[in-house]
Amino acid sequence: PLLKNVHLNLKDANPMTSSDENMVLTHIEAGVLTITLNRPDRLNSFNDEMHRQLSEALKIAERDEAVRCILFTGAGRGFCAGQDLNDRNVSVEQAAPDLGLSVERFYNPLIRRMTALPKPIVCAVNGVAAGAGAAIALACDIVIASANASFIQSFCRLGLVPDSGGSWFLPRLAGHARAMGMALLGDKISAQQALEWGMIWQVVEPEMLAARTQELAQHLATQPTYGLGLIKKAMYSAATNTLDQQLDLERDLQRLGGRSEDYREGVSAFFQKRQPEFKGK
Repeated sequence: PLLKNVHLNLKDANPMTSSDENMVLTHIEAGVLTITLNRPDRLNSFNDEMHRQLSEALKIAERDEAVRCILFTGAGRGFCAGQDLNDRNVSVEQAAPDLGLSVERFYNPLIRRMTALPKPIVCAVNGVAAGAGAAIALACDIVIASANASFIQSFCRLGLVPDSGGSWFLPRLAGHARAMGMALLGDKISAQQALEWGMIWQVVEPEMLAARTQELAQHLATQPTYGLGLIKKAMYSAATNTLDQQLDLERDLQRLGGRSEDYREGVSAFFQKRQPEFKGK
């Protein structure tokens, strides 16, 4: 029933148009749930309805055992330009908007769900990733960008601060000095520069992006999904744990991994000199 309500086949949608009905597209194939942000006329920037549709799409990722990997991308020439400013009333005649409410209601739950999801998330950054859009890309587990993509922390130009985890991800990925420069200056960072700074995994030519990310996502969908979820938990916990705490966590997670069906299958396949057939459990 969940899939019936939310599933939109990419073949049935025009990726160059958007409406209230299809701001977020989903498509499942070979264990990969592809989620496409679909407001290309607005560079896939968010309004409240798009947030709601993305939340419904993530329910598929969380609840459907057939989904073993998630692939995030954007329709058109951009990945995501963050918040749609047309959705904000800043008239001096009106009360100031509560931007913190929007962050608390939409962006924070989104980042928490993505990082807690016990399945790998691949991101195909097909164009500009600005503001919250850049943070959403960095919240994915493996990020591959088109050579013409870029990353911009545009908040400083509006008197705002990086949100959606931007102020958390950037110092850890790029380092304090680079994160401060990006946040205070709002300069455009090319895909190649983001690669050199350790913000993303790979850069590919634009015509190769879809094939490369699909290939990677389909590979991950055949791997021991439960174990990959444990890896995500370990990596995110390391940011705040002491070494002793992390060693204890590794022990606990390894215990869980050793009890999984996939661990037994992996060891059996090794001794039998065959390819393992993981079930993700």
